[in-house]
Amino acid sequence: MWEKKPVLLLLMATATILVGTLVTMVLPFAWVNTEADRIETVTPYTPLEQEGRDVYIREGCNNCHTQTVRPLVAEVLRYGDYSKSGEFVYDRPFLWGSRRTGPDLARIGGKYPDAWHYQHMSAPTSMVPRSNMPAYAFLNENQVDPGYTRRKMEVLGFPYSEEQIAALEGKTEMDAMVAYLQKLGSDIPWREAARTTLVGDLSNPYQGDSSVLDEGGRLYGQHCASCHGADFEGSDIAPDLQDVDMADAELYELLYNGIPDGGMPAFSTLGSDRVWKLVNFVKYHKRH
Repeated sequence: MWEKKPVLLLLMATATILVGTLVTMVLPFAWVNTEADRIETVTPYTPLEQEGRDVYIREGCNNCHTQTVRPLVAEVLRYGDYSKSGEFVYDRPFLWGSRRTGPDLARIGGKYPDAWHYQHMSAPTSMVPRSNMPAYAFLNENQVDPGYTRRKMEVLGFPYSEEQIAALEGKTEMDAMVAYLQKLGSDIPWREAARTTLVGDLSNPYQGDSSVLDEGGRLYGQHCASCHGADFEGSDIAPDLQDVDMADAELYELLYNGIPDGGMPAFSTLGSDRVWKLVNFVKYHKRH
């Protein structure tokens, strides 16, 4: 019968669409970024971090890297705790993204030391041989403009001190980029909370098995050599491993969990079997 009353049908359809729009779009905007969503430990960007964020946007980094971890098991295992709305209260605009030509960066802060980022940004393949990321060494040649940064901070309404602005003198866009990357995900203590307490038998299943050394060496070359050196000699990024004296179980736990907020990532994503093979290679190399 409604189809015989076009005006009434139009009004009813319009009302239905408006209610749907209100529920699915308007109300969520009113609910997010309220005091209930805020996370106490999440702080505004410093002037240097904000400058790095602007460089990140200018260079199109968000076209390849997302900044949000979805609440899926596979995502959490790979990248860390899933993202919360309160983490983005100071993001203008947000950089969640939808494409991952490169890995997600929502939890990159503290995963590696500053020196790793400087080297990686300058020559990505020197740290990740299979990377297709372009080199950004030119950022070392571009100086940050404190006056321009000040104006941006004022527009955003972010708090800053005169000392912070003065500290920008002599800083490069590379310094700013590294500061921004180290900020991402560092305001919430997710890494320590995600640390796994290993229980049960931690005896080395490959003790004395030389057949796993080739794979262990390959894993070391892929994941460790760029920081610790191909021959365990160390670098400006990480110490040498020639004098490491750990029990197998202790070394396994260190590799499995990494050093939360200490610049060494966890390698639990390799799986227990491959971590043990890596342990055997490191121990063998030390003996020989």
